[in-house]
Amino acid sequence: MDPAPIYIRDGRVSTAAGVTSALDLTLAFIGEDHGPKLARDVARGLVTYLQRPGNQAQMSMFVAPPSPEHAVVRRIVDHVGSHLDGDLDAATLTTLAGVSERHLARLFGAHIGESPARFVRRVRTEAAAHLLASTALPLPVVARRLASGFGAARAIEASLS
Repeated sequence: MDPAPIYIRDGRVSTAAGVTSALDLTLAFIGEDHGPKLARDVARGLVTYLQRPGNQAQMSMFVAPPSPEHAVVRRIVDHVGSHLDGDLDAATLTTLAGVSERHLARLFGAHIGESPARFVRRVRTEAAAHLLASTALPLPVVARRLASGFGAARAIEASLS
């Protein structure tokens, strides 16, 4: 038994301990079978999180507005949402997008209304605020979970004020 994860998957066997964790597992199945957009839409319809922050190492953006229509922007938005604890600097995002930094900035401006860097900072700030409001995790732990975006607790505090 492992008390930390929200749900456990071992090959063809999946288990969840309770109603909410069963919803988490169901949304994971939907995302795998039909894509993240449908999983977000279902989560939004259920008024729940796409993936709840838990004691797992994973951290994904909770239910967000619909994905942008533009394929490159959508790919980057999805990547950011599921890699909040990873390296999301301009070089990483432009490599993933396959476009120049300048072109990615233009695309984000047109489809998101903000630069990629501002988008990443906003999403990380929202995730940090959510963790601080909905868990008993201390600020330094939240800072470590989003380490590449907020290397110190002071950076999170400054972002939230």
